[in-house]
Amino acid sequence: MVDKKGRVHRIRRGPPTGTSISPSESEGVILDSFPRSQDYHERFHNLIDLELEDEMSAVEERLRKWTRSQLVENGLTLFDLLAKNDGWLFGDRVVKVFCKGVSLPHHRFSHGDIVTLSRKNPVKEKVFEGTVLSRSRSFIRIVFNEQPPKIREGVWRLDRGVNRVAHDRMAQAIDAMYSEEGASPLRELIFGQVKDIAGSAGRVANLGGMEKRLVASSGHSKNLNGSQQIAFDTAMKSRLSLIQGPPGTGKTHTAVQILASWAKTGVGPILAVADSNVAVDNLLEGMLNAGVKAIRIGQPVKVRENLRDATMAAKMEEHHLRDDVDVLLKLNEDLTRRLPSMKGKEKGIAHRDVNRGWKEIRRIENQMRDDIIDHAEVICSTCIGAGHLLLESRRFPLVLMDESTQATEPASLVPLMKGARHVVLVGDHRQLPPTVISRRAEEKGLARSLFERLITLGLPATMLTTQYRMHPVIREWPSERFYGGELTDGVAAEERPAPIGFVWPNWDAPVAFVPVEGVEDTSGDGSSKQNLDEAGLALRIVDMLLSGGDITADEIGVVTPYSGQVRLLNDLFSNAGGRELGEKYHGLEIKSIDGYQGREKDVIVLSAVRANDAGEMGFLKDHRRLNVAITRARRGLILLGHPRTLRNDSDWASWCDWASERGLEAYHVIHM
Repeated sequence: MVDKKGRVHRIRRGPPTGTSISPSESEGVILDSFPRSQDYHERFHNLIDLELEDEMSAVEERLRKWTRSQLVENGLTLFDLLAKNDGWLFGDRVVKVFCKGVSLPHHRFSHGDIVTLSRKNPVKEKVFEGTVLSRSRSFIRIVFNEQPPKIREGVWRLDRGVNRVAHDRMAQAIDAMYSEEGASPLRELIFGQVKDIAGSAGRVANLGGMEKRLVASSGHSKNLNGSQQIAFDTAMKSRLSLIQGPPGTGKTHTAVQILASWAKTGVGPILAVADSNVAVDNLLEGMLNAGVKAIRIGQPVKVRENLRDATMAAKMEEHHLRDDVDVLLKLNEDLTRRLPSMKGKEKGIAHRDVNRGWKEIRRIENQMRDDIIDHAEVICSTCIGAGHLLLESRRFPLVLMDESTQATEPASLVPLMKGARHVVLVGDHRQLPPTVISRRAEEKGLARSLFERLITLGLPATMLTTQYRMHPVIREWPSERFYGGELTDGVAAEERPAPIGFVWPNWDAPVAFVPVEGVEDTSGDGSSKQNLDEAGLALRIVDMLLSGGDITADEIGVVTPYSGQVRLLNDLFSNAGGRELGEKYHGLEIKSIDGYQGREKDVIVLSAVRANDAGEMGFLKDHRRLNVAITRARRGLILLGHPRTLRNDSDWASWCDWASERGLEAYHVIHM
């Protein structure tokens, strides 16, 4: 294994990791600590209210004022759709929407999105809210709790929806945090009211005597490297600990080992959460592979298909009381069908029996759910999902939160207010922060995670330092710039050979900076940026990579900061050969940088887009976005950008200097 840190003379390191963030990162954030609990309560209630208000007003303005062409251009609405029923998903109706005889236009609907189905005008008529199950070029499958009537008649309209549930659950968690009656044992730590936060967080939690089993587990884990072992041991002994996982360092692997160890000691019930469904699925998969009895809370539609057997809905289907429920359902349905033909006293008795039948069905179903949860070692959900009614009366002394730096602080409170006494937060504040829709809420601090604020208060994070993803040369610059040169390599260069279809400036260092003298443009919807020169070159480079024969389209990711460029790239690749099953580019992923956090590919082709005489870079200046963009690649990174524009930011200028020093500029690609 390679363990050389690869220090580079011309790289100026960023702020040290695991200590405090730079002032520029916390710009606009008013408070780090809250001596008065009412200030915390008022502040975060205001922030989530701003977020909901701005999201709802944006959707309302879009529905009321945008023209049909604007909605279509943005990919936020599909018109004139045909629809038909397409089966069931654990009792919920699945509906397929499509255009007769043609592919769907470009759209931004993807798995897990909240959508509304209406006839013509969702502002003036009843809408049916659903969740996207899957999509292809020609159709979208949606799961509905309520069956849309006369589904095959006429045409339908599909719009992006608003998730009000998240706001309500966060508001409840903020209230619980403020309440003296249900006060969290970690309250003073979260408010920042303790003088020695590291010492206070490092104390052993009061778990009614079970804490001794946790402490005894430290030092007894398997399959962990040195820094992972330190993080594991700290997580066993401390009532609040932070684990920082730079790209490719195995933070989810470490989290799974912690959860599996907790489960073995019998100190549950345990709650394992993450901000996104994808991250929760990763935790769930790791625990199932480790033999942990884990249950997934949430809509099956949002769960990875191969993991749906671990959902509550699936467990309900196979429970030994399922037959009792089915018998009662059949009796109730038969009685309900006969009701119209009954009269007088007979009809009154039948109504009473139907009501009793439904009560008994609900009672048995609640018994089934309680039984399933009682026999689980770990309950898995998203942060917001932890507020589900199923868990309303449950308390979870042990909570692990993966991807915690992508969750807003109010979202993090939802699982923590379920009785948490011993908490592990896993994340990386050097990667992308939480996604916040409201610019007002973002400027006032909603985009700063609890993990990041605790670091600002002086709580140290244990950083994982061995990366297993990237070729050592790809790792070199981000390690120096963002992680104090502390990252080492768990993979050798020989294990990450450069793909042969592309002519690399240095075949031993599979990184290429392709200087593109193009010009940026405003995308068709007027709200984003695109760069036709870079998009065309990205297509040509993907063709080069595929021509070598040692890499396939599904091993390549095309990444860009701007949604406008994503749409342009989608159109180019669709017209050049298509990305559906059996087509030339099947499996190729084209996504925004923000949509690629937590992902990896053998080769990443990165289009920076910005190219202008004024040197304007917009949100490309966020160093966390740069860090994520260049650390997705395993075997090769190809960056397309306008050098003069990129050099207007110190981080990008540093990367350009490093590429030049390393001899990784690829001017020859332009003329091939």
